[in-house]
Amino acid sequence: MAAATASTSRLLRCSYDALRPRATSSGLILPLSSLLSRALPTLLKSPYSRFSRQITHVVDEEAAARAAAAHAESGGSTIFDKIISKEIPSTIVYEDDKVLAFRDINPQAPVHVLVIPKRRDGLTELGKAEPRHEEILGQLVYAAKVVAEKEGISEGFRVVINSGASASQSVYHLHLHVLGGRQMKWPPG
Repeated sequence: MAAATASTSRLLRCSYDALRPRATSSGLILPLSSLLSRALPTLLKSPYSRFSRQITHVVDEEAAARAAAAHAESGGSTIFDKIISKEIPSTIVYEDDKVLAFRDINPQAPVHVLVIPKRRDGLTELGKAEPRHEEILGQLVYAAKVVAEKEGISEGFRVVINSGASASQSVYHLHLHVLGGRQMKWPPG
């Protein structure tokens, strides 16, 4: 059993190194998450499979954040711009002339709604906020409160803002996550 644990530990270390995103000849950063399922089939069937899925998820999330950060200042449209213009369908929970709130497609709680400004105006992340953004920042937080009321979670909810790659921000259009409907844990993250 000790040999199996040591072997599994070695495999996990090797797989984590192999899964780290890397630059390709075309310059793109590619997550190699599928390698885990191909290279470590015995590990995926072991009692450690939950742990290996967590490693894969973390590596994917970190890779996506780094890739998004690399293109953050390009000024190109984001998935949120396409949701605002109705090019991509979404389940809208709240909307006014400045703010849009819609359900997250990968919910992390029974209620998981994203609240975004309809105009980016250079506000790609909270760390880029300027005095001219004060009004919209207040409107976003107020909209989060309205969303919590509409969703029936006003007695307890969490508002999360990821700012930058090290916080795993993957879309560079400022957005708030409104989470609720279950007991939140502390510390988060």
